[in-house]
Amino acid sequence: MRDLFLIGFLFSLFAMGLRRPFLLVLAYIYIDIVSPQRLTYYLLNAVPISLIAVVSAVMAWVLVDDKRDSRFTVRQGAILMLLIYCGLTTFFGADFPTEALQKWDWVWKALAFAVFLPLTLRTRLRIEALLLFMILSLASIVIVGGIKTLFSGGGYGELNLMVTNNTGLYEGSIISAVAISAIPVILWLASHGTIFPPDWRVRVFSYALVFACLLIPIGTSARTGLLCIGLLGILMLRDVKRRFLYIGMVAVAGLIAVPLLPSSYTQRMDTIRTYQGDESASTRLAVWKWTLDYVGSHPFGGGFNAYLQNSLSFELTSVEGSAHDSTIERRKATDRGRAYHSSYFEMLGEQGWPGLILWLGINLAGLLRMEALRRRYRAVDDPLHWGGTLAGALQHAQLIYLLGGAFVGIAFNPFLFQLMAAQIGLDTYLSRRTREARTRQMQRRADLPRGAKAV
Repeated sequence: MRDLFLIGFLFSLFAMGLRRPFLLVLAYIYIDIVSPQRLTYYLLNAVPISLIAVVSAVMAWVLVDDKRDSRFTVRQGAILMLLIYCGLTTFFGADFPTEALQKWDWVWKALAFAVFLPLTLRTRLRIEALLLFMILSLASIVIVGGIKTLFSGGGYGELNLMVTNNTGLYEGSIISAVAISAIPVILWLASHGTIFPPDWRVRVFSYALVFACLLIPIGTSARTGLLCIGLLGILMLRDVKRRFLYIGMVAVAGLIAVPLLPSSYTQRMDTIRTYQGDESASTRLAVWKWTLDYVGSHPFGGGFNAYLQNSLSFELTSVEGSAHDSTIERRKATDRGRAYHSSYFEMLGEQGWPGLILWLGINLAGLLRMEALRRRYRAVDDPLHWGGTLAGALQHAQLIYLLGGAFVGIAFNPFLFQLMAAQIGLDTYLSRRTREARTRQMQRRADLPRGAKAV
């Protein structure tokens, strides 16, 4: 039944996309985020639905869609450069050519679609539809995880998010970072969305979804999620009107929530302070040190999955006994082929300094542009004020994602590049609307009789 339902849902999207080409773009977003082929048993997982969706979307845009307002921006060019550079390191400089091709198989699709996607985002409706589809696709995972957390409490490596495949958004730390980063966009849609106009039903669903997103780090016991929640709380201070009231409410909510948290979660969070005794944290530090040593002799990186060659030696520290009579025990540990567990070291180890600098530049450009738009359209009476608030939401989402990326390898996750595409589409749309408004104003002035003043 699950196979038949998903096949029917995707078939409906493709059928409607023949008349509305942008729906094919949304179909690919759903496939990219949810990966429905992982949810099926035997039918859908044998069909290359990702390839079918992207080819259909691009062909529909080329043949049918209106391209008068489409623009190719500098950031799209930078993403294209990153795509080309990753291709060069994969085919001509990879330390593990076969393993590198496995990651390249999905990375190039994420980057190529991020270059293409902004070309289709030429109206407010399309920008909102993209974000709404991203959120609802993510919600299909988050809601399941939130319900399971409420009833079982979850646990590190124990929360089953519909599949047993511990990759992509179905991995605990990744879904925790992405779920928290989505909250600013959810709140924006609840207040400014036009596809589902904000009423009590939309707000109830949105706040329930935010609550489910906050439950994901608890259910997965992901320390990354706790840090992302902390940053979310700080960033929301920028927009609230009564900051002291907000801080007080957050403090009270924290005091109420802490006793209700499952013991597995609080024990896991305690390892943030005692990371020397936690093997997961200690191996991350060892991997990061190895990566810095590696790029010292390989400045252009080792291609995708270059971490497979690392050999680590680190020290674990544990405290035995009571607080008054305790002894510190140290022991040596080793590991091999440990993943980077950081987007920054992932980029550095695989693509070297040029790749890391280019990736950081793309992200920094997005943060700066969103801040510029946020300030330019902050006046409440501005017809484009919605765009300024959306720019702020997208900026906050990216900042939270980048913080989470410091502790989990999600540098090439499609969710990030779809977020970037939304930023580029919003930027070009607001710039075009502003130019059109200035042109109309200049035209009205030119049409006035000599000596008259424009109102």
